[in-house]
Amino acid sequence: MSDPVPGGGDAPELDDDAPGGSVALDAIVPEDQAGQRFDKVLAALFPQHSRSRLQQWCDAGLVRVGGRVAGVRDKARAGDAVHVDVPLLPEEAAFAAEAIPLDVVYEDASLAVIDKPAGLVVHPAAGNWSGTLLNGLLARYPETAMLPRAGIVHRLDKDTSGLLVTARTLEAQTALVRALQQRHIHRQYLALAWGTAPRAFSVDAPIGRHPRDRLRMAVVAAGKPARTDFVPLAVIDTRWGAVTALRCKLHSGRTHQIRVHLQHAGLGLVADPVYGGRIRADLPLQRQALHAARLGFAHPIDGRPLDCVSPIAADIVAFWNACGGDPEALDPRQWPALTD
Repeated sequence: MSDPVPGGGDAPELDDDAPGGSVALDAIVPEDQAGQRFDKVLAALFPQHSRSRLQQWCDAGLVRVGGRVAGVRDKARAGDAVHVDVPLLPEEAAFAAEAIPLDVVYEDASLAVIDKPAGLVVHPAAGNWSGTLLNGLLARYPETAMLPRAGIVHRLDKDTSGLLVTARTLEAQTALVRALQQRHIHRQYLALAWGTAPRAFSVDAPIGRHPRDRLRMAVVAAGKPARTDFVPLAVIDTRWGAVTALRCKLHSGRTHQIRVHLQHAGLGLVADPVYGGRIRADLPLQRQALHAARLGFAHPIDGRPLDCVSPIAADIVAFWNACGGDPEALDPRQWPALTD
């Protein structure tokens, strides 16, 4: 904690001991404020905050003078030390390090490849200001605090599991972002879709915001170019209908691309309430059946090929097995190498 500055507030500092996270403000009551009502003195010491907000903090016991809780009607005394614990809004604490367990498939001084579980949000946003992959990266790799988005290069949906690469240096992040833009980062996914697909096919259709539902994406003429290749691995009959296991290769990285392209092809993703239809309560899988299984790219610093593989998530395999499918059909180790 820095020393108080007579007659004015310090630059805010994080107060690790304050519950829920806060910013500490400190000042000394100057001679010309002696005898004034305390909320008026606070407004003069910390003009960046409204008087009503300062009064609320007083009433909440967040303002102390000489170590005692201050009241808004107290009279200020010259030389008193004022300390205010300003509570952080959730979004203001979004870039805090959190000790979140991460399944690291590969790491070196430049980058890390993470196997993300379903349910983990990649980047803080409304409704998920903490407990994200970004928070975990900041704890495991403190140096990423100096990078945009803590080194995150690309994202997966919350309920999609599997691999993504993150950078630990600005040089690596710049190179990886460029490689992604140039389609030099190769990604293959395992998807379970309703319906049958007897042969390989591609969907080359632009994706943009849904014209009526702004929370969804759709194939629209004014959208951005997007292409996905689909290769059927196996088809099984279940009591809910036919299910096809598909190997999906991205040639672009649009939001919800595989989910939108599957719906466009008449093959809604299993357990996807947005693009695959309503989830039945008796379905043994309650999150979208999509897993980022292989990730291949040239190392951004030394150029050596990296081809990372993630075993298909246990809940997807369990659903497939319960439906009588052959688990060998879902093995991404049998798929073509992505660095070829």
